Amino acid sequence: MNSYFSTRHTVRAYDPARPVADSLIESLLGQAIHAANTGNMQLYSVVVTREPERLAALAPAHFSQPAIANAKAALTFCLDLNRFDRWCRLGGAEPGLSNLQGFTWGVIDTSLFAQQFCTVAEMEGLGTCYLGTTTYNAPMIADLLRLPAGVIPVVTVTVGYPANPDGGPTDRLPLKAVVHYEEYDNPSDTELLGLYAPQEALESNRKFVAENSKQNLAQVFAEVRYPREQAEHFSRVYKEFLKSQGVSL
Repeated sequence: MNSYFSTRHTVRAYDPARPVADSLIESLLGQAIHAANTGNMQLYSVVVTREPERLAALAPAHFSQPAIANAKAALTFCLDLNRFDRWCRLGGAEPGLSNLQGFTWGVIDTSLFAQQFCTVAEMEGLGTCYLGTTTYNAPMIADLLRLPAGVIPVVTVTVGYPANPDGGPTDRLPLKAVVHYEEYDNPSDTELLGLYAPQEALESNRKFVAENSKQNLAQVFAEVRYPREQAEHFSRVYKEFLKSQGVSL
């Protein structure tokens, strides 16, 4: 069994001397488009940003993260009801997916497409990085990419050849933390803390905790990296954007 994915890692620094050919991106997307999707509707589109000035314009929407600042391309994967709805109406049918169910299907389809792209890209020696900031600033991204109503940014993937090909694997929870057989096995408090103990013990995470004057990694995640106030603010922004795009939740 190929063990590649047990050592894969996110790549945020790309080799400035190695461009990524447009033909390669096209080929990778041609493979990724065969990912599973809901009812073969393919409720997604992707906008590929390659020109340096356009990447620079897009960077602030992602808080100018290093991954986009030096990327050779940024791919914005979008839920696309525009194409499907127009096709239905041209065929004399009234589409019915501008709701929570349609939105959920579209997010699933878009995510599968994006992940399939990352998989085939990494197998070709490229490095990728997911930018979770896409939903934070979806209105800004939609303006920059001139997205019509019904086209909603879900996730952005940056790509390029790794500047450091020998980067180590990303730490992950043990398999028993996420895999359940037959029914959900809710761990005890002691067991749960044990599942996170290896991550808490990592030197990089211990440094992160100390730098933020917190007692543990859970406090860093809940109070610094992903605080409730921030999540609620961007939830309101995204919900209003979805409404403006014709999606009713």
